[in-house]
Amino acid sequence: MVKIALVSCGTEYSGIQKEIEKAANKFGAEIILPEIDLDYIDESYEKFGFSAQSSSLKLMIARAMAIVEGRCKPDAVFIATCFRCAEAALVRNEVRRFIQNNTRIPVVTYSFTERTKADELFIRMEALATTVTRRSILAREKQEGLTLGLDSGSTTTKAVLMENNQVIGTGWTATKDVIESAQIAASEAFASTDYGWDDVDGIGTTGYGRFTMGQEFKAELIQEELSVNAKGAVYLADSQKGEATVLDIGGMDNKVITVNNGIPDNFTMGGICAGASGRFLDMTSRRLDVDITELGPLAVRGDWRKAMLNSYCIVFGIQDLVTTLAAGGSKEDVAAAACHSVSEQVYEQQLQEIDIREPLIQVGGTSLISGLVEAVSETLGGIDIIVPEYSQHIGAVGAALLVSGMGHRHD
Repeated sequence: MVKIALVSCGTEYSGIQKEIEKAANKFGAEIILPEIDLDYIDESYEKFGFSAQSSSLKLMIARAMAIVEGRCKPDAVFIATCFRCAEAALVRNEVRRFIQNNTRIPVVTYSFTERTKADELFIRMEALATTVTRRSILAREKQEGLTLGLDSGSTTTKAVLMENNQVIGTGWTATKDVIESAQIAASEAFASTDYGWDDVDGIGTTGYGRFTMGQEFKAELIQEELSVNAKGAVYLADSQKGEATVLDIGGMDNKVITVNNGIPDNFTMGGICAGASGRFLDMTSRRLDVDITELGPLAVRGDWRKAMLNSYCIVFGIQDLVTTLAAGGSKEDVAAAACHSVSEQVYEQQLQEIDIREPLIQVGGTSLISGLVEAVSETLGGIDIIVPEYSQHIGAVGAALLVSGMGHRHD
């Protein structure tokens, strides 16, 4: 059983402790608490050198120290603090950095509310369990045979057909009925080849509809999108050796993943408001009466400073853009402001929670919006960003790659 150490503040008295344990148990993992005594708490706090007023945060620091010093030897770490506490947010990030800098243990950080339920934690716990139990699969660097990857996302469904380490077909359609959308995307992927469903050696599924697709198509691999997207990104960007950071700004949520030699070791996921997602950019393009594919070049020509948004909310953000247009603002400036707004929110909510390792690989459908890629680079001080070929199919690529070698479905 995978042992996940809980390093947290407030989970016991907020009522979500059982929800965390429930989420871990669903994926064959067990939550453990590093055992320490009062003297060790004081000793650890002095060693750590970060001032915290809360006794619960001091306990959190001591549990992190116990992991680093080998008193507790978990397979993974789940770091959680209440989103209402600014001090806890600071300590959470320092503890995450401390564990990552001194161990090779995969880490997930999370900011919870008193209403957090187990199903909100499933993908994070699944990603931790996957990283531990499927390490050999995640280390795979080449694809063999003929494999099909299916990614059922919140807004689009993607399919990728790979043969002997090459992408030979792709498909893309709006997500409606999960199975029907997957069949449409797969048909597009097969269309440019002489292959069909019966020729495929292995099928891998990922995304929100992974279990439904996996059952329908008898997939050999059903895996969450955090580890799958990370693998697909470093594979396409030729960055499987060394360190990298993967950024996926999705239609409904965002993912930031740090990777070391092809293996994910830290995940952040989520977003407080849809204003930080691709959905906001889709609404912006409709308001500007341009196709979403035109939004990026439009934003590159604009100046976001001339159409600053006063709100990060997706509703009030659009209202600000409408006001700017009514006052004579240009479409270019509005497009640039929308991209910059999303970039700023992703930075404040997620990118500040990790130590960015270059190269930064931006993937997902929004990576094709050049104005957003430029905005992310500017927000991060001019960092170079890699947008690999097939970046919009990243989950399907990762699934097709990882299912390779898991057995021949026709045997």
